[in-house]
Amino acid sequence: MMGAATMTEPAIDRHTLFEFLLRMGDNTLILGHRLSEWCGHAPALEEDIALANTALDLIGQTQLWFGLAGEVENKGRSADDLAYLRDAYEFRNLLLAERPNGDFGKTLMRQFLFDAWHYLCLQALLGSSDRRIAAIAEKVSKEVAYHLERSRDLVIRLGDGTAESHARMQAGLDDLWPYTGEMFIEEAPDAALAAASVAPEPSSIKAEWHSLVAETLSEATLKKPADGYMHKGGRRGIHTEHLGYVLAELQFLQRAYPGATW
Repeated sequence: MMGAATMTEPAIDRHTLFEFLLRMGDNTLILGHRLSEWCGHAPALEEDIALANTALDLIGQTQLWFGLAGEVENKGRSADDLAYLRDAYEFRNLLLAERPNGDFGKTLMRQFLFDAWHYLCLQALLGSSDRRIAAIAEKVSKEVAYHLERSRDLVIRLGDGTAESHARMQAGLDDLWPYTGEMFIEEAPDAALAAASVAPEPSSIKAEWHSLVAETLSEATLKKPADGYMHKGGRRGIHTEHLGYVLAELQFLQRAYPGATW
């Protein structure tokens, strides 16, 4: 984790800070859009509403991260510009966030794996030396704590449920596991962010994430897949074909009618 925060603006270059903010905002934007695809299609009304509310939480968090990113970049781009007017290679989200929903069990498993990482990351960011980042982390961490509580509970209930629900949860876990390693890959900008106490090094939360996930999978009677090849590239703008389809839908109105407002 990071050292004691000074709560002053960090001595770090503008581009590195901007890229970090994009990472945080792109994760919440893309996953929020994925969850919105369940609206009207979830297996029960309660789950339909819950998934929609989680999507709204994540998109609201995106507004905060992108708002600060635009301020840091200082090129006149708004949060909307960053969401709607960038191409796929400019996005910095984890590949996990853009994975297709699959069935309800796979969506919940993706959510849990992300929530566990997201929560731990935000807890570390509460001590950021950048007071603006610390403030955002404080504002959204309660929402994410609830997201984690809910997704963890459902993974356990479905994993330790019927033979059918168990099989679907295990299939979702097996499919998504190779995308979890990207959360903890470290690159040059991460060292600079950690040295300035702006954000933790990704590897610093790996052990705690694995512990939380292992405990949850044990309660869910699910088997953790063996570690092997881990997909990566999302944080450098190298994405799967799925992101293009997400952006085509997400950005259509603004692309078709530039500058349109309600």
